[in-house]
Amino acid sequence: MKKLCIVLSLLIVLALGSIAFTPIKSGGIIGKITPGDAASTVSLVAAKDTLNTQINQGVFTFTNLKEGVYTVVVKGNAPYKDAVIEKVAVKDSATTDLGEIKLQQ
Repeated sequence: MKKLCIVLSLLIVLALGSIAFTPIKSGGIIGKITPGDAASTVSLVAAKDTLNTQINQGVFTFTNLKEGVYTVVVKGNAPYKDAVIEKVAVKDSATTDLGEIKLQQ
């Protein structure tokens, strides 16, 4: 009986240890702004948190995001208007592609 308790205890500890050290899966968001020079920055808003990223030749990328729903805000350069994309869903280990975002004048 004592050996059974020890074996069960070890199995429980091993099971909990394998769960505790499971890597956190993260997702991302990518997109392309046209015209390429129409915007300066892209912001990602989730509740009270905001992330900013630079735009490189019209392309932007957010990585290492937790699963959730975000709002993407594109800050347009004059004479282009800002663009807001709401309810962008990010799943674990997946990258959400917003495709082409055309800014209006």
